[in-house]
Amino acid sequence: MVDVNTIVGAPIQTPDGVTLIPISKVTFGFTAGGSEFVSKNRSPGDKNAFGGGSGAGVNITPIAFVVARGENVKILSVNQPAASSVDRIIENAPEVIEKIIALFKKDKKDDDEDIIED
Repeated sequence: MVDVNTIVGAPIQTPDGVTLIPISKVTFGFTAGGSEFVSKNRSPGDKNAFGGGSGAGVNITPIAFVVARGENVKILSVNQPAASSVDRIIENAPEVIEKIIALFKKDKKDDDEDIIED
């Protein structure tokens, strides 16, 4: 169902020498279920009735473009709004970690200055 061309798209050349390569995220979901149950019209000795169902889904979401011009290559992210709280936490984790590190560095610097002043 999926090959590399679905995730990493075909390169697009622009007249001014820029190459764009689309990058996508592909998500699949499958489910199936069933159950036996007693029906109203069941005669004694008959097997139970069976009911079942199944489903599938596919989602293709663009997430970035690789932009190449000469020797320069950049990745331009296509920012999608976070779908859930967990997505927001993961999305903001690098920024939060940087702030915590900066806070610890500031505290250490303040402690070092106190030692020097004494």
